[in-house]
Amino acid sequence: MNKGSITKQKIINESLQLFSVKGYYHTSMNDILEATHLTKGGLYGHFKSKEDIWHTVYEEAVTIWKEIVFKDIQLIDDPIKRIQKALENDLKIYLGGNVFDGGCIFLNMLVELSGQSSLMSHCVLEGIMGFSRLIRTWLIEADEKNLLKPDLDFNEIADFIVTALNGCAALYASTRDPKILEVTRSQINYYLEQMKN
Repeated sequence: MNKGSITKQKIINESLQLFSVKGYYHTSMNDILEATHLTKGGLYGHFKSKEDIWHTVYEEAVTIWKEIVFKDIQLIDDPIKRIQKALENDLKIYLGGNVFDGGCIFLNMLVELSGQSSLMSHCVLEGIMGFSRLIRTWLIEADEKNLLKPDLDFNEIADFIVTALNGCAALYASTRDPKILEVTRSQINYYLEQMKN
């Protein structure tokens, strides 16, 4: 990695943590300059605006989240166990591991950006709903393998799981109580087990 790439990655990493704690609107370009120890020229040589930084930071956060949540998922044939593993990774390693200083950066961004920037908030919401759609496809796969009771509403179930995760993320961010993560994991697993044949 050359010096320019290292500098750009430093801007991304520092901005990611700043946005997760202070939010996009409360993070100034001076905050980013201070955190990275760069000059304005050094910063603007890589990004033309704070919004430009945000888009790159968002993509970086998605990559980090996917690497954590989908770790070892492809090794699991049973789609219900796959969902349970993804949820465990999300709750124990992503949230419980305090990957971002401010907690779940996606929840934080969605709350802050709603009503402020429809483009950025839509981007975050689409990512969250994409996870719900993925859970739905795994539920359909489980149904096709005759693992589930008949007549279940897969959209409703997937949306409920994602809603529960985001509620958990909000409570955990304000308390840092690991019991919240464990109770959420246990309750969602119980819910999934009740759907099995």
